[in-house]
Amino acid sequence: MASHGSVVFAMITLLCIFINFKSSYAEWCVANPHAKVSDLQESIDSTCGHRYVDCSAIQPNGPCYEPNTVVDHASYVFNLEWQEHKKEGVICDFGLAFRVEVDPSHGNCKFPSDP
Repeated sequence: MASHGSVVFAMITLLCIFINFKSSYAEWCVANPHAKVSDLQESIDSTCGHRYVDCSAIQPNGPCYEPNTVVDHASYVFNLEWQEHKKEGVICDFGLAFRVEVDPSHGNCKFPSDP
């Protein structure tokens, strides 16, 4: 029997394929839940180490700190960098992340999206 994570990943993938047929839509870049936590954390540390990426929202008491998981924090960081720099050629489709068209925001945390 497929694991819950595999089923969710498959459903998100199918949803992305279906929505790609639309001509106008918003997109977000989120962490791959199947990626190694150590790889995601390394990417967070590397990305947040740059002056141009403000990671204060995922720090304690920040609006995107909860849920306090590496996957959620990585999703916020990946999306922040991608939204800011995608016009310069930064991509989201790589092993640690992928694009979705379902708003990943939760609670007080608002992920930036396409204008």
